[in-house]
Amino acid sequence: MEERKRLILNQETEEDKIYSLSLRPSRLDEFVGQKELVENLRVSLQATLQRKEPIEHMLFSGPPGLGKTSLAYIIAHEMRARITVTSGPAIERAGDLIGILTNLERGDILFIDEIHRLSKTVEEFLYPAMESFKIDFVVDKGPYAKTINFNLKPFTIIGATTRSGLLASPLRDRFGIFHHLEFYEPQDLSQIILNSARKLNVIVDQEAAIEIAKRSRGTPRVANRLLRRVRDYAQVKTSHGNINKKIVEQAMISLGIDDAGLDEIDRRLLKVMDEHYKGGPVGVETLAATLNEEIDTIVDVIEPYLLKTGFLKRTSRGRELTETAIKHINSSSSPRLKLQNEFI
Repeated sequence: MEERKRLILNQETEEDKIYSLSLRPSRLDEFVGQKELVENLRVSLQATLQRKEPIEHMLFSGPPGLGKTSLAYIIAHEMRARITVTSGPAIERAGDLIGILTNLERGDILFIDEIHRLSKTVEEFLYPAMESFKIDFVVDKGPYAKTINFNLKPFTIIGATTRSGLLASPLRDRFGIFHHLEFYEPQDLSQIILNSARKLNVIVDQEAAIEIAKRSRGTPRVANRLLRRVRDYAQVKTSHGNINKKIVEQAMISLGIDDAGLDEIDRRLLKVMDEHYKGGPVGVETLAATLNEEIDTIVDVIEPYLLKTGFLKRTSRGRELTETAIKHINSSSSPRLKLQNEFI
């Protein structure tokens, strides 16, 4: 169960981090999907390069795994800038932030993932740094207190967040460029899969790529992860190791992923709402307790795709199942049972 949970959810695993170095696009021309965002970003980059200035502070928002980190690296590559990568939880004290900022050169990029998780104290030091490239740091207290002024070189902060609503207004207002990433269409995901397959030296036909894409929850990170698992399945179960639609279908059944891209965790949530709460409405706290899951996992990782596919809806009274979800629950049996039936 734990392995399948890591496979289908959008959280980045250690294996993802290793493969992302080789599969991640390095230029804006190589980035697939998010067409409107890419075009607007292209204009911003070209204008900034013509002015020979650092690009404005930028905020990317959207569900995990859609390419926020990849875009930060692409921007650094296009701007020929050095990029420093950190995350909100990693910057625990103001001194940590000051250490990072004072080491930035002109035009450098600081990428802060999960920027909504910065502590309030650290945020307050970030405001003047973003606005006027200065930091005032108070040492000691009372009559012994003195202020140390740090003058910083012009730099760019790129923030990434899955919960833009949790960002403090003063911090949000200091970003000049905002971009929200949407879930990908299957056609774009299939192109990403084919590109990744070439880099992994795997032969995948067009129908197989589309089949993987349809089950990838609209997320490139999940698509690449599923491609690697299907590659493993094909390598063991076939003599040639090539991937066609039939191999993908068999691999997905063995992984417990159904035609809609739902795994056992998704189906369990839908069944609990159907059987225990008669389809809702039910509060997310109650759901988390029943499923023994963290509230953040349900809100950030499981819910977005169920909302997008129309299986779930939010109301003022809580979460409710839709008719589409109820039909899916009643029509779908265990993918593993289907696999067993094929061999009877």
